[in-house]
Amino acid sequence: MYSLEFDVDWNKYFLVLPEVIKIRVLKKIDNILQEPHKRHLEGAARFFVDEVGQYRLAYRIFENILLVKFSFVGKHKEYEKWYKSFF
Repeated sequence: MYSLEFDVDWNKYFLVLPEVIKIRVLKKIDNILQEPHKRHLEGAARFFVDEVGQYRLAYRIFENILLVKFSFVGKHKEYEKWYKSFF
């Protein structure tokens, strides 16, 4: 199983979510830690993305130290704005 870490800005995105979505996101995080998926963000190959309903969850996988670092969670439009900030 992988270890868990959150980016400095994680709470800015996570804490504003509705409670029911927070629960679903935490379940998805648990699933990812068991077996990380390998679907890269378009154009930003260092991040992976997963879906929780209408929400996107972005994270990085560090295979060498078995760590998953979560960076972003939000609706699709917020997600687009977030990942475009890297270009």
